[in-house]
Amino acid sequence: MSTRQEFTADVLVVGGGPAATWAALDAARAGADVVLADKGYCGTSGSTAAGGTGVWYVDPEPVRREAAMASREALGGYLADRRWMARVLDQTYANMNELADSGSYPFPTGPDGRQLRNGLQGPEYMRRMRIRVRRAGVRILDHSPVTELLTAADGSVAGAAGHRRQAGHPFLVRAGAVVLATGGCAFLSKALGTNTNTGDGALYAAEVGAELSGMEFSNAYGIAPEHTSVTKTAFYSYASFTTADGAPLEGAASQGGRSVIARSLLAGNKVYCLLDRADEAARRAMRLAQPNFFLTFDRLGIDPFTDRFAVTLLAEGTVRGTGGIRIAGDDCRTTVPGLYAAGDAATREEICGGFTGGGSHNAAWAMSSGTWAGRGAAGYARALGPGAHRRTLAPAGRAGLRPTGTPGGDAREIVTTVQREVLPYDKNYLRHGDGLTGALTVLDDAWARLRAGLRATGADAIRARQAAALAANARWMYRSALARTESRGMARRLDHPDQDPAQHHRIATGGLDEVWTRPLPRATTEVTA
Repeated sequence: MSTRQEFTADVLVVGGGPAATWAALDAARAGADVVLADKGYCGTSGSTAAGGTGVWYVDPEPVRREAAMASREALGGYLADRRWMARVLDQTYANMNELADSGSYPFPTGPDGRQLRNGLQGPEYMRRMRIRVRRAGVRILDHSPVTELLTAADGSVAGAAGHRRQAGHPFLVRAGAVVLATGGCAFLSKALGTNTNTGDGALYAAEVGAELSGMEFSNAYGIAPEHTSVTKTAFYSYASFTTADGAPLEGAASQGGRSVIARSLLAGNKVYCLLDRADEAARRAMRLAQPNFFLTFDRLGIDPFTDRFAVTLLAEGTVRGTGGIRIAGDDCRTTVPGLYAAGDAATREEICGGFTGGGSHNAAWAMSSGTWAGRGAAGYARALGPGAHRRTLAPAGRAGLRPTGTPGGDAREIVTTVQREVLPYDKNYLRHGDGLTGALTVLDDAWARLRAGLRATGADAIRARQAAALAANARWMYRSALARTESRGMARRLDHPDQDPAQHHRIATGGLDEVWTRPLPRATTEVTA
């Protein structure tokens, strides 16, 4: 068996996207010794690095800030928190300005000569973030997926273990605190950049007793050209949708009309699109803002402004939804000591409520929560003192690693089973209580089988743990969806189409063998100094 490589650090950051790199950078700037472990190659893996994103960047003028906060409150079912919105707007403004000044990010300029700082090109953004993290002294472990957290005798999180894929050996990191910035869960739907987003962080957090929140807000589907993976939906606000014979598809739209597209596709009818509502100025601005959006069209020889093209919907789950690990404080700590969460791994209800964070809000949350989690983790580790690295550690991983019964089972079969219950539009997007209950019966059985028999080591453990994470996330999603017997935000129920004032609360969930849900009081975070 390969020799295990061991590291010690004040802070371990798990992930490699924007939230992870901001967390690592700010933990290091707070004086911590930091290790970052990424499933892929930090700077190129994840949904941001694969494309680009708008950013919720708003000048600090009271009228503009008020409008920015008010714009999404109704869409999110009035579950967002104004205090958190203001914090994120402030931090995002500071971080984006820092990118321009210290990070020398090449923002484009508008007609008035001012830089346009409300968007980022993913490849360039993450390339520069990797450079900044390395210059800060952070040790980066590329191609080193974490497979489980480690806990101290008091139950606090004290490190993690995993497998270095290219080196071919296991590794362990002893740390004073851990930041989970592993992204959301898109269920291997093939949406661009989400192949690493399998919900691992949520599984690891739940195994040590952390709670999740907002998992019912997870039925996000992005529009993409048929047979492609680019789900940049914002530009489809300029689209006209038609049937195969060219007739308008009544009610179809990128916002408020995606269910019409889903129903048409379910019926076996193709849906076609044309971005004909964009004038010349808008077309130029779109290509400047998100050139990656047009790469697919250019390669296919399609002008999306003049040529009709067929579209599909790809599941994006909690990547574009708002659910994730529940935040228990301003520093993005979780409900478990020593564990912090940032980015899409954490709930974004604080700023989005129950409606998708899309690109801009999620991007703002990633850099803001990453900054706070990194600083918080550094402070927690510093308070532990030098003896933290000598603590006796216990592995927390269960499903896929340590079965309760006779080893056996197939991770690929589990993944296929989960996908059959969460990818179809008529199960996850067009939700009904009967469908949710039926899907949960299948998912609970799949979980019981993998928990009892699936056991893997080495590189195989990565796939086994991904399968367990997919199953766990699906069960939290659907249990939470059943608990919300109304339609609020993006959590819509065909059998409960109206909003219920009595359910103006968030829903926490957790557990593994037995999944639970409970309503949260409106004040879900603690105010910290």
